[in-house]
Amino acid sequence: MTSLFDLIGLVAAALTTFAFLPQVIQTWRSRSAAGLNFAMLLVLATGVFLWLVYGIGAGQLPVILANGATLVLVLILLGFKTRDLLRRDPLAP
Repeated sequence: MTSLFDLIGLVAAALTTFAFLPQVIQTWRSRSAAGLNFAMLLVLATGVFLWLVYGIGAGQLPVILANGATLVLVLILLGFKTRDLLRRDPLAP
């Protein structure tokens, strides 16, 4: 049987992961990532990747699922931001 804390962890993981979905949808529809900060996305992607590695090492399925999904969403946003930067200035990072 799943404990209350496991359930809380799964709900928290789902909420924090899907919090990025509206931003991905808005960025996709507007075809612009102008309001997103590249450095923030890069740091966030790195942190989420490290959480994913931790989850795998610790065998924590909620951590693995949440951070795997979050990493995909953040990488999508990072891709949009990179595309926008390259369109404005091909020499930009």
